[in-house]
Amino acid sequence: MHLIKLTLLLAALFLAVQAPCAVQAAEPLKPIPATVTVKFPQGTATPSEVCGECHKAIYREYAFGFGGDNRIQDIAAVISDKRDISHPINMSSMTTAHAMAGTDPFPRHARENEVEGKSCNVCHFPEAFNLPDLNVSEIFKPKPRSKDAETAGLSCASCHLTPEGKIRGPYNLRAPHENNPDVRMKTSIMCAYCHSLGKRVAGKQTQTFLEWRDDFWKQGLGSQNCQDCHMPRTNRKLAEDYKVPDRVSSRHLWTGGRSSQRLQNALNLVAVQPDKGVSKLEFHVINIGAGHSVPTGSNRRAVYLQVEARDSQGKVVAGNSWMFSPWYGSRPDDKAFLEEDKKLPDAKAAMQADAQGPHENIIRAGEERILAWTPVLKPGSYTIQARLVYDLNRYNDLADMGDQTLFKSTNLDVSVVK
Repeated sequence: MHLIKLTLLLAALFLAVQAPCAVQAAEPLKPIPATVTVKFPQGTATPSEVCGECHKAIYREYAFGFGGDNRIQDIAAVISDKRDISHPINMSSMTTAHAMAGTDPFPRHARENEVEGKSCNVCHFPEAFNLPDLNVSEIFKPKPRSKDAETAGLSCASCHLTPEGKIRGPYNLRAPHENNPDVRMKTSIMCAYCHSLGKRVAGKQTQTFLEWRDDFWKQGLGSQNCQDCHMPRTNRKLAEDYKVPDRVSSRHLWTGGRSSQRLQNALNLVAVQPDKGVSKLEFHVINIGAGHSVPTGSNRRAVYLQVEARDSQGKVVAGNSWMFSPWYGSRPDDKAFLEEDKKLPDAKAAMQADAQGPHENIIRAGEERILAWTPVLKPGSYTIQARLVYDLNRYNDLADMGDQTLFKSTNLDVSVVK
């Protein structure tokens, strides 16, 4: 597990967002400047702390995970020495996946072991981009920053800065910087470039936006955009120190695979004994709440269905498990391709996926997947226990449960007579 590395420099922002001391007089609110005073010469390499000087609550959510339920404490951002706002030592929540992009140990593991040290300088460190069309047939990678501009990580400017140097946002308002009002900020289009690559291939990794568009939105399963689940809304000032009204704002949390709430709302699990007295069982895994496949994104992600049969004394007498995970490429992972994989430029990553062999495909939006199991059981009474476990990295030893989350379980009492 990776240790938390925190650079303690200035504590200005963190102190500013705490409750003020009763003996301190409140600072007077500032008027919005009549002219533009803030520019972004560093482009998307502008550190997020620059934005946090005015947008304190939003920065606090992004950097510290305030308001989220991320709890995997061994995963934490590695803070650059160039950053000028300190992080608190102890927190009950965890920084967001966007704040730690490029320093998360799993992408680092991929860089070192799967792609021979290459940088993830595509989605994590893009230059400013224009938003794509909703119905685009293929999602191309955004243009990456230069190597010397990676230290800012995935910054606020990565999403909000336009190629013209203006700040993209949902409101047409006056601010110290130039604005580019764009209501598409509140739609899934905003997520397309980094959360889908290439053309749609059902079952493949990095297809989340296309899964949402093709399986959920176009099929009429719902009208929610990514932000409706991953960025819950609130009313607040967007810049706390200025004379501005409260506005509807999305919380910059992006709760996902590290959030028990998101996992629990995504899948449901039902155990069934179709025929009385017979040991044949069914397990229905139902995508009831995600607007995309589960699991989605990186091929390292997996969901395990683990089942056990316990006798009347509580002893485990039979068990089985299934793994659901995205394919690495445009075909199912399969050990039969290991020799061919050696010829690929991404041989390590391809072989790692194929070495685990065939597995269950990911569960698409609205899908009900039925898994059958007929354990050999003697006549008697049994309790069938079924669990769904989310794993952030299926290539780790399965016994390493530090990156696993049990998010759904169910029991079923059955009798077997033959």
